[in-house]
Amino acid sequence: MQPVYVAADNITSPLGATTAQNYAAVSQGRSGLQPLQLPCMETELPAGIILPEQLAAYTAGLTVQGLTKFEQLVIASINEALGQTSIRLSQPRTLLLLSTTKGNIDWLEQHAGQVPDAAALRGMQLYDTAATIGAYFQASSPPLVVSNACISGLLAILTAKRLMASGQYDQVVIAGADILTQFVVSGFSSFHALSSQVCRPFDVARNGLNLGEAAATLVLTNNPALQSPVSNIRIGGGGVSNDANHISGPSRTGAELALALQKAIDNTELSPKEIAFISAHGTATPYNDEMEAKAFGLAGIAHAPVFSLKGYYGHTLGAAGLLESIVSMHALLHNCLLATPGFETLGVSQPLDISNQSRYQPGMQHFIKTTSGFGGCNAAMVFSKF
Repeated sequence: MQPVYVAADNITSPLGATTAQNYAAVSQGRSGLQPLQLPCMETELPAGIILPEQLAAYTAGLTVQGLTKFEQLVIASINEALGQTSIRLSQPRTLLLLSTTKGNIDWLEQHAGQVPDAAALRGMQLYDTAATIGAYFQASSPPLVVSNACISGLLAILTAKRLMASGQYDQVVIAGADILTQFVVSGFSSFHALSSQVCRPFDVARNGLNLGEAAATLVLTNNPALQSPVSNIRIGGGGVSNDANHISGPSRTGAELALALQKAIDNTELSPKEIAFISAHGTATPYNDEMEAKAFGLAGIAHAPVFSLKGYYGHTLGAAGLLESIVSMHALLHNCLLATPGFETLGVSQPLDISNQSRYQPGMQHFIKTTSGFGGCNAAMVFSKF
């Protein structure tokens, strides 16, 4: 199978408008979480919020009139990533792949009580949103949307690799994003899943997640000459599974995520002991963290250090798998095991190597990223230093 390389990447978040800014903040232990209160909330909760002045700075110089906040964020992220490479969406055999769970869902609160007309409905449909973004960049091919709960970002990378392996495309520009809205916050609140404090993944005192908003872009190519000089990463194998357990609660055994992990490792032709670290989904909810810990043991990778990035960004939904993969790629390149903010005492039934301090670990070659989502979906993917 022809290798797939990283040509460029971007993260646009509360921590900055470039991957370099984001990685510097995370490696220094700085969080983008700040107090958020919406009309649907009784109290302030920590969240990763992109402020209006940040959005204005991120889109400076772009022609973004008439576009929504979601579309502006995605365009800003794609534009910055494409500025690092000669690849353009207007080139033949180049695909735009959009990863999101909700897209322009904020229309609902901006027009509360109104019945959406045909134009509004088109604006809320994910494919039409992707087409709007593609038109901005004069994309040569119709876009593709991946929307599968919180595994969307990682599933988009796996989908892109498969499309390239099949010979349909030479380059894929993957953009993932979601924004914070009353709709999203009230939904998680109804599950009693939100924490009033900065989340504490895998800790005995964890009591829920934080939400966040961000956009991230990953440009993939099958041409080694176009590989990024600063992101020397090859995309490995992936795996997907489903718990078939509950609409919102994960598996109690971890066997299904373990299957996705084993597929990803096998498809990369590695042994479990070659995994240097695990970039976990790590939502800090009681059931997710326990399920992941069990899955790591079942997949034979519990020896590998584990970290979660949710304390830096919150849970960014459709962007999470993509954003967290990019941060983890740069951690691999820097031989850095990142800290999990808020972690103090292990609170899962399986032994895991987790630290609240970043540390240098030379010689790392491969890591694996996990994500899980509502409906019982799971995805895992290996990334390798090349």
